[in-house]
Amino acid sequence: MPRLMSTLALAGLLREAAPALEAALGAPVQVDLAPTRTLEARIRAGERADAAVLTAEAIAALSAEGVLDGMTARALAHSRVGMAVKAGAPRPDISDVEALRRTLLAVPSLCYSRAGASGIFFAGLVERLGIADQVDAKAIVIPQGFTAEKLLTGEAAIAFQQISELMEVPGIDIVGPLPEGAQTVAVFSGAAFIGAAGGTALLEAVARLCTPAALRGKGLDAPG
Repeated sequence: MPRLMSTLALAGLLREAAPALEAALGAPVQVDLAPTRTLEARIRAGERADAAVLTAEAIAALSAEGVLDGMTARALAHSRVGMAVKAGAPRPDISDVEALRRTLLAVPSLCYSRAGASGIFFAGLVERLGIADQVDAKAIVIPQGFTAEKLLTGEAAIAFQQISELMEVPGIDIVGPLPEGAQTVAVFSGAAFIGAAGGTALLEAVARLCTPAALRGKGLDAPG
């Protein structure tokens, strides 16, 4: 059975396209979804699959280490970080960097993910804004998973994550992407594992799913 290790950013696309992926390969596909940092650690600990979809930086690093085949690497999607609230809740102002800063100081609670690309970026962002201590004092930092789930339980008033990941949680409203000056564009890429006989075919099948229309429907953008 072909096996793909993939970042959560492409979770929605891969779940929806699972029948097409399996039809293209003529076999069931095992898709293992987790944050990039978690998958990196597991791979470095010796876990293997046929192909991986991670941040471009992780793909490059694991290729340099001789774990992934850098010759097969290809960019699959661009992703932006967004903010969400529980459905029907007031939408805080994040129209510019100063408005975002005021919102972060005013809200009673918030959630972000420790291991995902968005969480790593967000932790650096609040440091740059000079409000890390105030934000961390009221933040729920989850090890992995979908941050917007904490909106539904009432544990957090706002949640930050890749927009594609926020979209995976029903019952929430996406306020929008973070403003310019407080935004990052993550590049998610794929590569086959060294020595994986079916790795290239699996990666090519995943790449064919990443059409501009399919990516837009899941809160992502096509590379370039």
